[in-house]
Formats: sequence, C-alpha cells, structure tokens
Amino acid sequence: MSKKIGFVGAGNMAEALLNGIISAGVAKKEDIIASEIIPERREFIARTAGVEVTEDNARVVKSATVVVLAVKPQHIGPVLDELKPHLTAEHLLISIAAGTRIHQIESRLNWGVRVIRVMPNQPCLVGATAAGYALGRFAKEEDKKTVQRILESVGVAFCLEEKLLDAVTGLSGSGPAFVYVVIEALADGGVMAGLPREVSVALAAQTVLGSAKTVLETKKHPGELKDMVASPAGTTIEGLKVLEKAGVRGAFIEAVQEASKKSAQLGEKG
Repeated sequence: MSKKIGFVGAGNMAEALLNGIISAGVAKKEDIIASEIIPERREFIARTAGVEVTEDNARVVKSATVVVLAVKPQHIGPVLDELKPHLTAEHLLISIAAGTRIHQIESRLNWGVRVIRVMPNQPCLVGATAAGYALGRFAKEEDKKTVQRILESVGVAFCLEEKLLDAVTGLSGSGPAFVYVVIEALADGGVMAGLPREVSVALAAQTVLGSAKTVLETKKHPGELKDMVASPAGTTIEGLKVLEKAGVRGAFIEAVQEASKKSAQLGEKG
C-alpha cells in the first residue's frame, strides 16, 4: 500500500475531511488519494488540496488501507460491488453515506472487512463537525482510534451503538438547519428593532457562536447559563416569557424527535 488514507468520492464532505486530516497532521498530502468521477471536481481537489486524485475507485482501494466511502446513498450499492474484489480484512472502510446501515455495507463485502459508519454534519465544512460513529463487527480498537483522530481533526465525535445514530442524525445532522432558523429569526428581530440587516445577521450569528462556545468551555448546564443572563425584572426574562408562551422549547424537542424517526424510517427502506 502506497497511501495511508483514500477517499472514494471527493464531494464537499470528503474535501472537508481530507483538508482537516492534512491540517491536523493525521496524514500528509502525499499519503492521501481520492477518486472522483467529475473531471472538473478532480482538477479542483488536486489543485486546492494537493493530493493525488483519480477517476478509478479501485485504485484508491489498492493504494490505501484506510478508505473513506463518501458517495451518495443511492450510489453505494454499485460502488461497493465495484470495490468488493479489492477490499480485504486488511482494509478499514469508513462510510459517511447517510442512512446506510453497517449490515447493508458488510453484506456486500468479503468476510472480515472492517467497517465503521460515521454520521458527520454540515459544519464539518468549516472544521466544526459534531459527529457520531458506530463500529462494525470486524472493527478493532485501533480502527476506533483512527476514526476518532480523523473526526477530531474537523470537530468532535462520539462512538455510539449504531441504533443511536438516528438520534445523532436528528440532533446534529438536522440540527444546523434548526439553528439557522434561530439565527435568521434573531436577525429579523434585530431588523424590526432598527438594526441594519447585515449588522443584525452578524450579531445573531456571533451570539449563537459565543453561546455555544460558552457551554462547551465552561461545562455549565445551559439552564444555569441562561439564568445568569436573565436578571430579575430585566429584558431577558421578558423575552424568555415570550419564547415559553410560544412553546419554542417543545418545538425544538419535537423537531429532533421527528428528524430522528425519519432517519430510522429511511434506514429501514435502504
């Protein structure tokens, strides 16, 4: 094997992961190979990331022992059939294909191929993913460490039972869209109060970023931090009363639940 890590598919998520891997020193540019069917995309990845890029999926598997499967779910079957003759027990296959179960992948491969399923999310594109992953039946402890290191190069990650990845999908997979709605709504509120649109959006986004950073770095419960902001008879508690009256808290809980249920339904159909 001439490479450490290979990517089958070089879309946005794969690009984010390989750039994170390089930036974090997990692997050097010359240790990475990627395959991509779109010529313009191949040229772009080769030029911007500085890694070897090919149109031949099999070449990736022949070159690397750690292979990231980064194709769309509808293409995963034919791609696995193509790769099966070349994948052995020496390979670790990391799938980031949404909704595709581990048993669905293992059933199309030779005995002993080590599989790990990962659920990253969109902020992976800016090095701030919140991911969950689950181990296949042949995955080893060293494989877990490899995936943990790769994902930590672009954010945070937790090893979980596969049945919990639907909850990860509902929370951190769909969650960015929910948070974008929050940012947009806060910005609209700022505009209503007289702020210029661009200023309001920037303040809203930075407020969400700063609040998240405070939770992560202080380790305090979000409720405790909320109480610290809400002074007696102040402005914040007036706003919180409106949110509680509108049922915002329950709506977020239900949104995560429904997204998780949909993830489970899609996985059953796969």
